Amino acid sequence: MTKMYLLLLIFSLFIVAYIPRVFPMLYFTHRKVPAWFGEWMKYIPVALFASLAFKDVFITHEHLDIAWNIKIVAMLLVIGVAYKTRSMALSVLTGLTSVFLLSMI
Repeated sequence: MTKMYLLLLIFSLFIVAYIPRVFPMLYFTHRKVPAWFGEWMKYIPVALFASLAFKDVFITHEHLDIAWNIKIVAMLLVIGVAYKTRSMALSVLTGLTSVFLLSMI
């Protein structure tokens, strides 16, 4: 691979990643978002996070893993800490620590 090829590849990847981010911003700067759309968009981050978390916790080696899964115990601990403290940092630390300690057992 030549340097020119790599620079062209990096620039192309930049354009492909940049365009989907800039067009909505330019479109909605001069328009008001409908109320129903704003209400609907509130649930998108939660749905994306839930789908990623579900896959990581319950799926191992392309199979549903529920029995003897330490990640489920860690997830329940994180849910409790997050609900009680409302702290992202403490929730992440709880998750990392609980997975580490439970994997040692």
